[in-house]
Amino acid sequence: MLDKKKIKRGIRVGCIWTLTIVLTGCSILSNHQKQGVENKVASIAAPVEISFWNPFGGGEGEFVERIVQNFNTSQKAVYVKQLRLESNEYYVKLSTALSSGKGPDVAVAHVDRMSPFVKAKQIMPLDDLASEVGFDFKDLEESNVRSVSFMNKPYALPLDTHFHMLYYNKAILKKAGLLNDDETPNLAVSSPDAFIQMLHQIEAKVPNIEPLAINTPYFQEPFLNMYYQAGGELLDDSKVKISIHNDKSIRVLKFYQQIYASKLSDVNDKTPWDTFHNGKAALWMGGVWEAGYHLSEASLPAGIMPLPALFGSSMQWGSSHTLVIPSYVTKDKQRAAMAFMSYFSKVGSMLWGQAGHVPANRAVLQSDAYKQLPYRKLFIEAQHHVKFAPQTDKYATMFTTLSEELQSIVMGGMEPEEGLVQLEKKMNSVLAN
Repeated sequence: MLDKKKIKRGIRVGCIWTLTIVLTGCSILSNHQKQGVENKVASIAAPVEISFWNPFGGGEGEFVERIVQNFNTSQKAVYVKQLRLESNEYYVKLSTALSSGKGPDVAVAHVDRMSPFVKAKQIMPLDDLASEVGFDFKDLEESNVRSVSFMNKPYALPLDTHFHMLYYNKAILKKAGLLNDDETPNLAVSSPDAFIQMLHQIEAKVPNIEPLAINTPYFQEPFLNMYYQAGGELLDDSKVKISIHNDKSIRVLKFYQQIYASKLSDVNDKTPWDTFHNGKAALWMGGVWEAGYHLSEASLPAGIMPLPALFGSSMQWGSSHTLVIPSYVTKDKQRAAMAFMSYFSKVGSMLWGQAGHVPANRAVLQSDAYKQLPYRKLFIEAQHHVKFAPQTDKYATMFTTLSEELQSIVMGGMEPEEGLVQLEKKMNSVLAN
């Protein structure tokens, strides 16, 4: 992920898991399939050097570095030189590069950041190019392909889906009487009131800890998780106006405000991910990319489960990392870039899956090697309920406004009704300009 929270967490991850699968002997691909990948790369006029921009730091960066190194040593036709940029400046520099026609030959883009690049014709459709190097978008999850398709053409190669799960501290839940004998949580709650009652049970039996650490610093994510569960949408049917001032969002905001008011979560907790990691919170709604960070800590008896369906469905916020090719890239480098992207998807996805993300490549996703990683069967189940951002070139600004205004509501104690009127007005102003 690219925001500051995720980078901070990523830096702490370090070498979170031993890499048990060596790409050159990866069981995901048969020898025939591996030979096919190598042949397509070898058909490129050698040698071609391409630049690869990405924002991945910490644990994520180490996995990407392994993938790049393995690609470079697997053949001699293409050499990938990667440049990592800081997350808080990544899209500013990428946008400048795409506008000026000077920058990377292949780059990472979140799925919700693609629309303005497509609208400005700064990135190229990949269907014909994929065919040239033997890549088939049908090998990817349909939802991922839809998310990167504009005018029925894919403009990016999606690598993954990432979203939130409910992390739990087994020791705390055991003290609270909420842990089964097999160390699975007994958290069968299906309404906001039942969930809050469960948090009160934890508070009563295990004092001096946060029953639930909420990601208040980036409150738009926990808000959207529950808002999407309730059937909410960010845009109306016209796709040009905000539609968030409604009963669904009011219910979700009152739910969180009740938790804060009851001291079941600390509204002033600036690093809730660390609060959970340090054993000071019973529950934490965190990203799948944190799995290695929490599960590798010997002193933290952590487990993972899907987010509880409290507002009527299991839908939730999610996003995806994708790879794009700028329109200014020359033909030889286009084919080289696509060959690298194909390798990342077909071969590198197993390593990328170990970082915590759910691979978009169906062969990797359905492989025994991936499913045998801790909790991955739950990840696979949960990804089918992910709701990607609406396709609008104003989404980045719209999302920033959403984040700031939701902060004002939860941190300032504003009435949801009043706050949502102001939020919708500001977001519609963004869309209109």
